[in-house]
Amino acid sequence: MRRKNTIKPFAYDLGQEDLKRERSKARELRDSQWWKRRLAKGLCHYCGRATLPKELTMDHIVPVSRAAEAPKATSCLAAKIATALKNNCFPWNGNNT
Repeated sequence: MRRKNTIKPFAYDLGQEDLKRERSKARELRDSQWWKRRLAKGLCHYCGRATLPKELTMDHIVPVSRAAEAPKATSCLAAKIATALKNNCFPWNGNNT
């Protein structure tokens, strides 16, 4: 008898309320001193380049749409262009800068 594989690495069936809650957590994190100190450093997580703070944005290493939570552990500072290139993929998929 075959066992049914019930373990999912990431949940893809997030509801709108779940997404809304995680985005709210991200907004709160952007207002924290921890985030402001990281922003002041001005380094992109993906390419390592020094970038102006206005050109940086918060990025979830594992996208919120793929069930990532919004705490500090899964958030990073990224250049807007690097975030756009990453899109909804994981950084290790090869779609980053």
